[in-house]
Amino acid sequence: MLRHGYLRSPIPWCEVDKPGFKGIWMILNEDETPDIVVYYCHGGGFSMGSSYFYMEFLLAWVTLLKEAGYKNPALLALEYTLVPEATYPTQLQQTLAGYEYAEAKVADSSRICVGGDSAGATLILSLLLLMSDHPDYENWLPGLAVMISPWVTIVSPKNRDTASDYLNADSLHLYGSQYAGKRGSLDDPLVSPGKCKDTTWWRRATPSQGWYFLFGSEEVFGPETRELIRMLKDGGVQVEEHEEPGWIHAWPVVKLFLGDGQRARQSGLRSIARVTRQRLV
Repeated sequence: MLRHGYLRSPIPWCEVDKPGFKGIWMILNEDETPDIVVYYCHGGGFSMGSSYFYMEFLLAWVTLLKEAGYKNPALLALEYTLVPEATYPTQLQQTLAGYEYAEAKVADSSRICVGGDSAGATLILSLLLLMSDHPDYENWLPGLAVMISPWVTIVSPKNRDTASDYLNADSLHLYGSQYAGKRGSLDDPLVSPGKCKDTTWWRRATPSQGWYFLFGSEEVFGPETRELIRMLKDGGVQVEEHEEPGWIHAWPVVKLFLGDGQRARQSGLRSIARVTRQRLV
């Protein structure tokens, strides 16, 4: 309804269709340079989902960044190609192309906050590992990474079903294998970031103001997420985590639909806006 004009958006936005990627760009004031850009990749097991499904979540995020004190926050949401239409490395290449677009908008990569949920967070983790290992991009790292329920290791025995989470580990392993396709290996850190056990590489891949992880205590991906957090902390980088008791996968997104009242619905986003403002002053 937003897309076709039946509802008026409180924040101007437009569809972006550039060589190498598509997405949604939203900014409070189109006539001024943004003082922060969020670059977001949606989840969906690489096989489903769309940035358009996240529109309320994304618009609320920009609004709360404005409330947190930013003058002209902006957000770019990547609309990457889903499996089986394409497999690795197509999605990672599109993620890099989108990041280049975001960096050009703000002209200072330290003003970028990268983020994603589930498979989208996987793409962001892969992007950071890729950029930090490439001389053309190692100085382009963002200021902050917000990881919502990241799919850290695509196929892992530690990814386990829980009594309350809506994800199923076996189905996810199938989706992940389909994403890797014929050109990717599930042992490659650029496909499955949890396979990187090199703390030096993770230090290089860390944004200048560190990481913020949000996940539920009932996560299918919880064990692998905790292991990555431990590895990052052992590497001496700045990491903050929010493990929501009793909650499930991608709870900041899910609460927007299921929360009881506005404060509960926005609790995850308000936490993200608070940490972002503290780190990217």
